[in-house]
Amino acid sequence: MKKIFTAFLFLTVAFVNAQGNTNEVEKHQFKANLLLTPGIEYEVGLNKKTTLDFRLGTGLIYVKSNDEEEYGVFLTFEGAYRYYYNFEKRARKGKKTSDNSANYIALTSLYTNLDPILGDIDINDSYLVQVGPVWGFQRTYNSGLNLGLDLGVGFASTDDYGIITPIVNFRLGWAFGK
Repeated sequence: MKKIFTAFLFLTVAFVNAQGNTNEVEKHQFKANLLLTPGIEYEVGLNKKTTLDFRLGTGLIYVKSNDEEEYGVFLTFEGAYRYYYNFEKRARKGKKTSDNSANYIALTSLYTNLDPILGDIDINDSYLVQVGPVWGFQRTYNSGLNLGLDLGVGFASTDDYGIITPIVNFRLGWAFGK
């Protein structure tokens, strides 16, 4: 009886550990982002280390000049091709790798219609498109809390101009429904 109990305990621990540490991306992952720019996100696995990530959300522009303040909230659509590169290293250290909890490099893109859904800012251009490479990380904790950050440099274009610009995306939300 002790051997059966020990074997059962061992298999249970191994199964739970395997659920927390996979060395490949999830097939599907939904996220709801809550901080500053709310939105919904869907990440689909293409193979063991790459995903396509799609986000429909909001963006915020705030401008202060000559004692005048303006702001605008805009609808945004983002897409990214991500390559996760450190699953094995995190697993060797005993860190969680499930739910795409790893570092990645990505090519990211963003489209925004510059007609605000909220706010009083007046922008002469009708759209903004941004494309560029980023380094990023994503962590999904056992509670479902999801944290993500992208850092890079890209090219942004509107009706009237194009410019090299930093890319900084911070996400805090909830991952659910694989």
